[in-house]
Amino acid sequence: MTSINTKQPSAKMSSLSLLKMVANMSIQLARMKELLKPVSPALPQISNTTVTDEVRKNLSFNFEKAVKGYHLINDDPIKETPWEDINAIVLNAASCNVNSQSNGSHKSGGDLSCSLGEFSNKSTQYDPGNTSFKISSYRLTTVCSDKSTGKIEDIIAEINKRKNFNFYSIIVREDTEMQFRYDWYLIPSDFSALNPASYTWHPKLGKTGKNKGAVTGWETDVQNGSSMSITFSMSSQLWIDVNITDELKKFIISSSIVTKGRKYNYIDMYDMNS
Repeated sequence: MTSINTKQPSAKMSSLSLLKMVANMSIQLARMKELLKPVSPALPQISNTTVTDEVRKNLSFNFEKAVKGYHLINDDPIKETPWEDINAIVLNAASCNVNSQSNGSHKSGGDLSCSLGEFSNKSTQYDPGNTSFKISSYRLTTVCSDKSTGKIEDIIAEINKRKNFNFYSIIVREDTEMQFRYDWYLIPSDFSALNPASYTWHPKLGKTGKNKGAVTGWETDVQNGSSMSITFSMSSQLWIDVNITDELKKFIISSSIVTKGRKYNYIDMYDMNS
């Protein structure tokens, strides 16, 4: 006859089993928390991991050639649509193949896509002293206006929602009597000076006339010399005042200086190639 073992486990064995069970559960819970932790999408940085020294050198070399080539037949400074075209030419010449361009479209978001990522092209001019520059960005009438001032949390969320690109590709110029000097910045889109969440926001109040004391927009505090503002009367457009810090200078890919005065016109170019 088979006997049934009715002996109960010792208190010592039960305690050890319980300790092991608790330890295993703790490990599993820690792993689950790690998996469930919200993760922000990683954006490529301008470093040797994404832009090698060779690629950076090629970008710089071709940027200088493209800028000088543009001014052989153009007196006007490089702005907006010409910059997008020049940027694409430079990227292709450096084997950073361009997949798509907006071709001057004013839609929010990226302007061109290449093997380095999505770019938002901007052109601007240095402020006096060459220590800062300003760039304009999205019109935010859907989340704030003179009719409804909006909530800053919604405004920040809307700005970041439209950032479907990895880099700001900004050409900044110094315009003197005799020459143009250009700097090309390739700045990660989450860089602190360009991130609305880096600032403390407060309503902007009118100072004169019928708007005196009324909310006319939003503005931020100053962080490392940079700030942001939104003005309702300007279609609630976001403006970013960027201070040139040592950290920002690391994102300069290339610089170029050209003497003013075009060398050729369209007829000259035709005759040279006929």
